[in-house]
Amino acid sequence: MKNRALLIFSLPAIVIAIPTIPIYLYLPTFYAIDLGLGLASTGLILLAMRIFDTLSDPLIGILSDRMGSNTNRRKPWIAIGSILAGVSLYKLLSPPLAVEKSYLLGWGVLLYTGWSMVAIPYTAWGAEISKNYNERTRITSWRETLGLLGIICVGVFFSLAANLGIQNDKIMSSLSLGTILIGLIILPLLLLSIPDKGIYQRVTNKKTIRSLNLKILLSLNNALFLRLLFSWFLNGLANGLPAALFLIYLEHVLEISRAEQPIFILTYFLAAIAAIPVWLKLSQRVGKNKTWCFAMSVACIAFIMVPAISEGFVIFFAVICLITGACLGADLVLPPSIQADVVDYDRLKFSIDRTGQQFALWSMGTKFALALSVGLALPAVEWLGFDPLRPDMQGKFAIVMIYAVMPVVIKAIAIYTMWHFPLSRKKHEIVKQRLSKRNEERRICT
Repeated sequence: MKNRALLIFSLPAIVIAIPTIPIYLYLPTFYAIDLGLGLASTGLILLAMRIFDTLSDPLIGILSDRMGSNTNRRKPWIAIGSILAGVSLYKLLSPPLAVEKSYLLGWGVLLYTGWSMVAIPYTAWGAEISKNYNERTRITSWRETLGLLGIICVGVFFSLAANLGIQNDKIMSSLSLGTILIGLIILPLLLLSIPDKGIYQRVTNKKTIRSLNLKILLSLNNALFLRLLFSWFLNGLANGLPAALFLIYLEHVLEISRAEQPIFILTYFLAAIAAIPVWLKLSQRVGKNKTWCFAMSVACIAFIMVPAISEGFVIFFAVICLITGACLGADLVLPPSIQADVVDYDRLKFSIDRTGQQFALWSMGTKFALALSVGLALPAVEWLGFDPLRPDMQGKFAIVMIYAVMPVVIKAIAIYTMWHFPLSRKKHEIVKQRLSKRNEERRICT
C-alpha cells in the first residue's frame, strides 16, 4: 500500500481518538465530582451504558459484513455512525448545569453506538486492505500512530486551557465542536479516496451463515481467536483500571494540581508514539506475540513501583508514565495485527468471511474490559472509604491498590496466555498461500 493511500486511510483514526481523553479520563470525574452525581453512581451508569455498547458490537459487525456490495460494504456505516457520534459527543460534553443520571446514560448509549458504527467497519476494512503479515502491522501502526497524535493534541489542548484557567466544562465543549469540524474534513476524504473492496470474496450462503451465528457470537469455534480475545480483554482491563483512577490518583494521592495533570497524559502518549517503531522492529525479529508479552512484562515492572511513590515524587511518577506509555505502543499496534492474521486462519478453516464479526467481538472485548474497569474502580474506591472531599490514608491506599497492584496481577495472566501463541509468521504464510489457492480455484469454477 502506497504511503499516500495509507495516510488517507489512517487519518480518520485522529477523529476516532480525539474523544478518548475526554470520555475515558475526564468524563468519570467530571460527572461524578464536578457535576455531583457521585463516584459509585457514575461508575455504575458508565458500566451500564458500556455493557449496552459491548452487546451491540457483534450485531454491528454482522450487519457490516452482510449489508452492501463487495465494493461498498464499510463506507455507509462509517458515514451514518459519524453523524450520530458527533451529535451525541456534543451533548455529552456540553451538559446542562442541573444534569440528571438519565442524561448521562441516554447520550452515552447513543455516543457509543455511533462510535461503534464507525470504529468496527473501519478496523475490519483495515484488515481487508492487505493480506501480507508485515504489511498489516504497518497499516495498524500508521492508524494507531495517527490516533495517538490525535490524543496528544487533545492533551496539549487540555494543558494549555488548564494553565489559562479555563474550566473543564468549557474545555470539553470546545473539544466536541473541534472533533465535529475535523471529522467533516477528514471523513469525506477517506470515503471518496479509498476503495472499499475486500481482498477475499464473501461467501453468500445464508444457510451456512445462519448456522454459524451462535458460534460466532460465543466465539467457541475458533480456539486461536478465543485465546487472543481473552488476553486482549485481560490487558484492556489492566489498562482500564488505572485509566479510570488516573486523575483521582494524581489529585488526591500525589496532590498534583489540575493545571499540571495534562503533562503526565502527554508524557504517556508521546512515549507510546515514540516506542512504536521499536516494537515493530522487535516483532519482525522475535514475533508479534513474544514482543507484546515483553511489553506487558515491562509495564508490570513499572506498576510494581507505584506503591513506593509518595506525594511530591513527581519526576519518579513521570518516569513510570514514560515506561508504561511506551508499552502502550505495543498494545496498540501488535494485538490488532495478530487479530488480522487470525481472521485469515478463520477464513481458511471455516470458508466464510467473518472479518466484521471478528473485529466486532474484538471491540466487544475492549469495551467490556473498559466497562468493568470503570464500573469496578469508581464504586470500589468509594466503598473502601475514599471521599474526594476528605481524603484520608485508608482511601488513598485503596486507590493505589486498584490503580497499580491489580493491573500487575491481571497482566501476568495475559502474558501467560499469549507467550506460546501458535500463529507465527511462517504458519501465517502457509495460511495465506492456501487461501490464495482456494480463491483461485473458486474463480476458475465460476
